[in-house]
Amino acid sequence: MKKLVTPARIIFGLVWVIFSLNFFFQFLPMPPPSEKMAAFAGALFQTGYFFQFVKITELVVGVLLLVNLFVPLALVVIAPITINIFLVHTLLDPSGAPMAIALVALNVFLGVSYLQAYRPMLKAKA
Repeated sequence: MKKLVTPARIIFGLVWVIFSLNFFFQFLPMPPPSEKMAAFAGALFQTGYFFQFVKITELVVGVLLLVNLFVPLALVVIAPITINIFLVHTLLDPSGAPMAIALVALNVFLGVSYLQAYRPMLKAKA
């Protein structure tokens, strides 16, 4: 299992770097969203800040994963985004579900792999 941690970390980091940069530079064609997904994304775009904040967070996390710095922290920061991607693609736009499931699997696998780092904060009483 330990042999899989580094490749999983690199793949997970690359996904975040590539897709966050694609948001800013549009170098990968994206399939048209479903009607529900378009409405959801449109509402988030209307905030004027949300997508930029999320994509910058994804970029920072991706770089941290790629350079192997603060990996446990990066995994915790990206977990809510991963869960939201999973929920959006299972409930609003099922065409992206396989990628969303892969992201959850990588996040969980890496989280379990770095469980020792989380032990101090998982105490019921401080």
